Amino acid sequence: MAKIKLNINNKDFVLDADPQMPLLWAIRDLAGLKGTKYGCGVAQCGACVVHLNGEAVRSCVTKISRAEGQKVVTIEGLSQDNNHPVQKAWQEVDVPQCGYCHSGQIMSAAVLLREKPEPTDQDIDDAMAGNICRCGTYLRIRKAIHLASELQKTARKG
Repeated sequence: MAKIKLNINNKDFVLDADPQMPLLWAIRDLAGLKGTKYGCGVAQCGACVVHLNGEAVRSCVTKISRAEGQKVVTIEGLSQDNNHPVQKAWQEVDVPQCGYCHSGQIMSAAVLLREKPEPTDQDIDDAMAGNICRCGTYLRIRKAIHLASELQKTARKG
């Protein structure tokens, strides 16, 4: 065990943990933030996506030693009042069915829109291919990402 310092959602945490522990378990079990989900444990489903220094990473395979001294953002820290353009679009389009995968979906979509503010359908399909939705809401996900792109543009102008 070691004292590991993590900055999660702009809050500092000092955790007693094995440096090899997956970031997912530090976030959920030690920091108490339950929005990031466990799906597969092998970086194949995307339910555990968080941002590490602004990049989408699979927290189930990212060791906390890699995150030490870095900025981690979870779904709880994406926006103050669930008002990120992707979150607003998700609500407007009514994307979730069971909802289990959507924190990871939203976190991946936020990075996509930062990198490609006006993505094509192919850009969306490529960027989101690693995020699995067992309910099959892929068409609504794509529609919401296009809407979030528009909301983002409007927010920049305003």
